[in-house]
This record gives sequence, structure tokens and C-alpha cells, in this order.
Amino acid sequence: MSTTIDINADIAESFGRWSLGEDAELVGLVTTVNVACGWHAGDPSTMHRAVEMAAQAGVNVGAHPGFPDLLGFGRRPIVIDDGDAVDYVLYQVGALMGIASRFGVTLSHVKPHGAFYGSIVVNPDRAVAIGRALQTLQAGMPMLLAPGPGLDAMRADGLPVVADNAADLDFDEDGRNVIEARPHVRDPELVAQQALRMARGSVLTVSGREIPMPVQTVCVHGDRPNVIAVATAVRRVLAENDVEIRSVFESLR
Repeated sequence: MSTTIDINADIAESFGRWSLGEDAELVGLVTTVNVACGWHAGDPSTMHRAVEMAAQAGVNVGAHPGFPDLLGFGRRPIVIDDGDAVDYVLYQVGALMGIASRFGVTLSHVKPHGAFYGSIVVNPDRAVAIGRALQTLQAGMPMLLAPGPGLDAMRADGLPVVADNAADLDFDEDGRNVIEARPHVRDPELVAQQALRMARGSVLTVSGREIPMPVQTVCVHGDRPNVIAVATAVRRVLAENDVEIRSVFESLR
């Protein structure tokens, strides 16, 4: 029996005249996209183009809210309370919902970005507060989140959540991502092998130790310079090893 896995990628991270990523090609290589909502990257026109591209490609479209940090690309921690965290999410997701409505697109999920994502992974109260607020915005809307206290708390509260992690980042001994200040070229074959492990429920840490990592979707970052080569290799290696690439949201409907 084959294993199934979803592949997600961040898109719409250009801003004004500054272009980042190869979104037009990337949407054809993944199952799910996370659209930046203007705070860590993106702008209304970029969001519009991204939703239109994703709709034409037939992939899942979700919101990718981050900290209000264009200069740091949302990768710098900002101290806020959980009430502010909820408001940050609702504001950004609501903006994307408005744009998506022009194309008849219903958002499939929310995946926080960067340092904001990290703050939710480790904070059960914040994760639950955001998860509950999302249900008032759109019933059944899940959040993508890495395994950890936040995800565990959401499941315990009966909230929809999808286990996610990045195949193109390193992992420390606690299973946390080693964040890059600036994404660099990665060996596509090594990333693909990590994605294969993740599809089967584990990852290799930086020390070479294999640890559990039960995920339903794997991420490749759209701002990585060679993301197209990475995503292509991931698809090929998964297919060669009898892993079916399929939308995780089909099982949630």
C-alpha cells in the first residue's frame, strides 16, 4: 500500500517592483500554496496574481500571515500577546479571502510564516486561540503547524490542524527547524531524500540521528534560489518510492 503526502510551498513573496521566487512554475509542482498576505512580504497585486495562478493550476490556496516585518522578511521574533496574534491572523487572512472571492476560491487553510509560525508551534495557548478564531471566520479552516506543543493543544481542543514541516531546512536534535537568515541553494537530492523520510514519519537531524516527524504535508520554500530543482526532485523521488502526492485536504472534507 502506498503512502500519501501533500507538498506545500510559499508564494506571493514579491513586493512592488521587487520580484522573488518562480511562482508561475512552482504552482505546477506542488499540491498546496501559502499566499503571503502583505506583512512579511507580498502586496495586494501580488496576492491577486498568486491566487489567479493557483486557481488556474487547481491547487489548494491558503493564507500565509506573518509578523509586520518587511525588512526582516518576517524571520525576526517580535514580542506580542496572544490577543494581538489572533488579530494579526484575522486581518491578513481576511484580506486574502477578499481577493480570493474574485476568483470563486475558498481558502483551504492558514499557514503562519517564519518567526510567527515558530511562536505558535511552541505556545499552546496562542495556537488554540488562533485556531478558535479561524473557526469564526470560516468553519473547518485548518492551520498548518509543525509537530509540537501548539499542534498537540489544537488537537486536544478538537480544532482542525494539519501536521507540516519543511523538507528543505535542517533539523536540530529536538526536531526544530534550523532557520536560515537567507535561503541558499540546497542539494535537490538531499532535500528529496529528507522529504521521503518525512512521508514515512521521520527526519534526519544535523547530527545524523533519525527521529520521529509525523507530518501530513511537506514544505519547500518558494524563496529558495533553486526551489524549482528542489521541488522537481522531491516529486520524482517520492514517485519512485511509491509515495502518492495528494492533497491533504481531501481527507478533511
